[in-house]
Amino acid sequence: MPFLSSTTLIASSSLVIFLGIGLSILPSYFSNLILTWRSTTYCYASITTLSPTTTPNADCITISPSGLFSKVFVDEASYDVFKAWRTGHVIPGLWDGHGHLLQYGELLHSVNLFGAQSMGEVLERVHEYRKGNERVGSREEWIRGVGWDQAMFGGNMPMAQDLENDPQLRGAYIMLDRIDVHCVWVSEAVLRLLPDPLPEVPGGEIVTDPGKGVFCDNAMDLVMEHYPKPGKEKKKQFVRSAMKDLNSLGIVGIHDAGVTPEDLNMFEEMIGEGWTVRVYGMLECKKRNTFCPNEALKITREDKMLEVRSVKLFADGALGSWGSAMIEPYSDHSWTSGSLLVNASMLTDLTHAWASAGYQVNIHAIGDLANRLAIDAISSALDLLCPGSPRQECQRLHRFRIEHAQIIHPDDQKWMYDTGIIPSIQPTHATSDMSYAETRLGTKRTSEEAYRMRSLLPLNPILGSDFPVEPADPFQGIFAAVARRSPQTGLDAHGGRDGWYMDEALTLEEALRGFTIGPAYGAFLEGKAGIIEVGAFADWIVLDEPLETMDVDGLRALRVREVWIAGKMVFERVDEEL
Repeated sequence: MPFLSSTTLIASSSLVIFLGIGLSILPSYFSNLILTWRSTTYCYASITTLSPTTTPNADCITISPSGLFSKVFVDEASYDVFKAWRTGHVIPGLWDGHGHLLQYGELLHSVNLFGAQSMGEVLERVHEYRKGNERVGSREEWIRGVGWDQAMFGGNMPMAQDLENDPQLRGAYIMLDRIDVHCVWVSEAVLRLLPDPLPEVPGGEIVTDPGKGVFCDNAMDLVMEHYPKPGKEKKKQFVRSAMKDLNSLGIVGIHDAGVTPEDLNMFEEMIGEGWTVRVYGMLECKKRNTFCPNEALKITREDKMLEVRSVKLFADGALGSWGSAMIEPYSDHSWTSGSLLVNASMLTDLTHAWASAGYQVNIHAIGDLANRLAIDAISSALDLLCPGSPRQECQRLHRFRIEHAQIIHPDDQKWMYDTGIIPSIQPTHATSDMSYAETRLGTKRTSEEAYRMRSLLPLNPILGSDFPVEPADPFQGIFAAVARRSPQTGLDAHGGRDGWYMDEALTLEEALRGFTIGPAYGAFLEGKAGIIEVGAFADWIVLDEPLETMDVDGLRALRVREVWIAGKMVFERVDEEL
């Protein structure tokens, strides 16, 4: 923690006496002196501000008692005797523009299947998890996990029977989410809870080949009706675990992409209970893709530790499970074009309803058809909100977003640009999908439509990870955006180091802005978050060396030194170097 000089301690003691007199009767210069004593100044080897209005680089920052930057400056020996010199190089605190806080915490308390290379490895990880959690697997507490990928099973979807064939898991209640969390794989015990025969579900798929056990998109609701959801105290434990882990990665704020009113109320209760991440929440009705004005709520706190003024809608599913809605059929599944989770007219109606109720509308859209319909719905809502005004001008007020914006037809890219719709992009989706994207989409669609970043740069994209779908580490996201290679292996889709479709890569500074200034603008926090300047939140992180001098591959394993939020340290790395 920062040290205080003896002079500082004297000043702090004097402050108590002066406050007893009352600031209102003191001369203004004396009041200012007292306020200076109440502030704290820290100096580092270098400070990158990302500020367009003040110095781009500084040595010292002064933090006001309210947790804001009150001065950002190059060191002047005569300025302040109360400086605390610290080691390291500072950048603004990083934000993840699209994640799932509660689900991430749940992952930390369940079976992590990410990277499992075979059915045998999946089962081994479930066994290992159960050793330390002997009660799980009952009707009251299912075994939960996330991260499997059918590509590791020879391309075949798993079955309930695969779990039942394991003597140690036979009869257990198990639900495991696919890597994109758009499908769940369940055990025979869970299947027995469901209707027989299973009904058709619009906007969903019940996989029956090679056997039953996997439910995708809207069909997951059949399972979720029976899932014994964790209680409030368990959820609070998930949130605290998630925040602690996110802080350790350099994250000071997130856009929580879909939170129910019930959980948002719980979040409000938790402020002050170890709440160490700023959360910009997107409201999601208890029943997805509906208008729930009686449940809807807005939250605005002066300290901006929690804010809700947006809503999340879903246009389609995910590419990996052939669920994203495409204009033309998939190249490797010519009999399907994916599926919409809501039809076009309903998506437009919902966008109108939420926009008219004063909410920023953020639409999940991955396939090119889903993106086309999302752009159309948002454009229509802008015309409704600002009749006679240019759409871009209206969009600057409302800041509607497309979450993922993953595959966009060239005509719709221009439409999106002309309208000013904000794309919320996850760079690691490109590097995770690159092994099969061209198989799904074909070379032409991939090269012209998919995983745009540089093409969408004029729209000030928001960057994030979609945790727990992808690792939450923002530096892995920055690496993926800059190198277009896998943060896990350091290699591209062809096993080389050239990068995948490098014409869409970002520079290091552009990627950094995507994890700072982009999320700030997308949350109506420009000038407050993602930046180091007077009046902004005193949120910063400390690195061992300047980001710009670091080897790009070094980003893959970068560990932050310190994390500060509102002028208070929330994480400090402890190792032999500190």
